[in-house]
Amino acid sequence: MTKNILITGCSSGLGLALTNFYLNKDYKVYGISRNKPNIKNDNFIFKAFDLSNTQEIKRQLSEFIISIKDIYLVYLNAGMLGDIKETKKTSINNMKEVYELNVYSNKELLDILSIINIKNIIAISSGASKKGSKGWASYSLSKAGINMLINLYSKELTNTKLLAVAPGVIQTPMTDYIRYEVDDNIFTSAKVLKAGTIQKPEQAAQKLENVVNRIDEFESGSFIDVREI
Repeated sequence: MTKNILITGCSSGLGLALTNFYLNKDYKVYGISRNKPNIKNDNFIFKAFDLSNTQEIKRQLSEFIISIKDIYLVYLNAGMLGDIKETKKTSINNMKEVYELNVYSNKELLDILSIINIKNIIAISSGASKKGSKGWASYSLSKAGINMLINLYSKELTNTKLLAVAPGVIQTPMTDYIRYEVDDNIFTSAKVLKAGTIQKPEQAAQKLENVVNRIDEFESGSFIDVREI
């Protein structure tokens, strides 16, 4: 039987790599993002939607998601970085914008997903959810939020395995911004990122699949960093 996969933020970066990875395995992939990726495959079913518009998620996406019925795996991947700046210079509006997409959109999606049969849900988190670095306020707060959101839903969706997973540093426009535009003399985490391993999205997709293959080893609701397993 063909397995059904749902991926948010499927148009670029890790989301696109995951989409292509599972299409190459002949899975049926349902994708949600603002822009449609250039994928010509009958097993790819796409819904255009801006997930930052959280007030419309249930009204506009419920029918699309519920129609999938049995879902083997969901990747809650859509997210944003926000500005890298000192916390005292970061506006509440900027924090709200990041939190809206990175946390509240996933809360709305999880509410829809809770009424259908799903085996596994992986929310893309970050090591930044555990380690506070200067300049990362919006992103770190939101990723800590998604960790707890997954933990809370694991207590309610007891027939589904839920994990918050940090995939490591990936070469994306987000990390390019940190490497090339952020002053690493002020924000030393950027210097650390530049000196560390930066993987291609396709490599990260394979590592996430490795987590899925070992998913029974992990307690539902927990945070996993692929670099530590």
